[in-house]
Amino acid sequence: MALPLEGIRVLDFTRVMSGPFATMLLGDLGADVIKIEPPGGDDTRGWGPPWIGGDSAYFMSANRNKRSIIIDLKKLEGREIVKKLVEKSDVVVENFRPGVAEQLGISYDNLSKINPRIIYCSISGFGQSGPYRDKPGYDLIALAMSGLMSITGEPNRPPVKFGVPIADLTTALFAALSIVSALYWREKTGRGQYIDMALLDAQVLLLSHQAFNYFATGEEPRRMGSAHPNIVPYQAFETSDGYIIVTVGSEKLWEQFCKAIGRPDLIENPKFRTNADRVINREELIEELERVFKPKPTRFWIEELEKAGVPAAPILTVGQVLNDEHVRYRGMVLEIEHPEAGVIKMLGTPFKMSVTPGVVRSPPPTRGQHTFEILRELGFDDEEIIELKSKHVVE
Repeated sequence: MALPLEGIRVLDFTRVMSGPFATMLLGDLGADVIKIEPPGGDDTRGWGPPWIGGDSAYFMSANRNKRSIIIDLKKLEGREIVKKLVEKSDVVVENFRPGVAEQLGISYDNLSKINPRIIYCSISGFGQSGPYRDKPGYDLIALAMSGLMSITGEPNRPPVKFGVPIADLTTALFAALSIVSALYWREKTGRGQYIDMALLDAQVLLLSHQAFNYFATGEEPRRMGSAHPNIVPYQAFETSDGYIIVTVGSEKLWEQFCKAIGRPDLIENPKFRTNADRVINREELIEELERVFKPKPTRFWIEELEKAGVPAAPILTVGQVLNDEHVRYRGMVLEIEHPEAGVIKMLGTPFKMSVTPGVVRSPPPTRGQHTFEILRELGFDDEEIIELKSKHVVE
């Protein structure tokens, strides 16, 4: 099977989620991702329970399609190995605190002298420049300082984070897109380049229409739970046995919706005639609809609304999603053989391309699983590798 990034080698110095998820995406697309771990391995291998084999489920979620080598970058011999790898690589990704890569001798300035075609991506909380450069960069901090947490949660309740590290994950997507774009540019020019990717930058962009609502009015967006600031009704409603999501995005859908729930009278009500009217009179309308939905079960409402062509969905649990027939049909839950844990479940890849689709080729590696293999590819013989291991340069 053809893979779009086949022949591209990525050196992955990252840990936690943003960097590993970005390099995992490149691995899904066929890149040879070499995960360079510190002595003892990536710290997130120990972020459990729960565990899968000897590693945490957290680690397993972001490190498939990679090979692992453990190198002590504080040792001269370790940095020499990295230089040999850089000579034969296309991309470097790191998410150290700003300044650490320079201290370790693996900054862009150093590595681009070895390989001018290298594409080097740094991922940090606030970027490599600016007043906040040296602040610690974590998902939750980026969410807080981006404004996203101020609009996430229920009205008159404390702000909340997302159920997944959304700042890390979206920054990873932007990083992968930047790297692929830089590879395309290199094909045209022969030149590598440096990518400065910041969690805060990515989250500010995600403010999207909320930022433009502020630009238009000067008013601070507020927490609205599952509701939409510009469309009504577009939110969750409680049923007798759960919750249902309703998305009424046009006037035609509004008419269909009112008829489906047995309230055609709402169509001609001047307070609710247009979406603009419904936004202005949001609270009164939502109270009416809550009384409608509460007495009957979710399944009843899903069937009625789907028959009427109104977009609606139940709010599923994680377990329900992972066992859903459509999700399974789309290949988003897979099984793969792991060297320690046996057959394990993995999430699939969303890269559904007709000729070069993404592929889950290998499970997350064990600690230093490919150290010998990678060093042999660099020209080291077994005796040299054993000596490096005896000096604790590699594991």
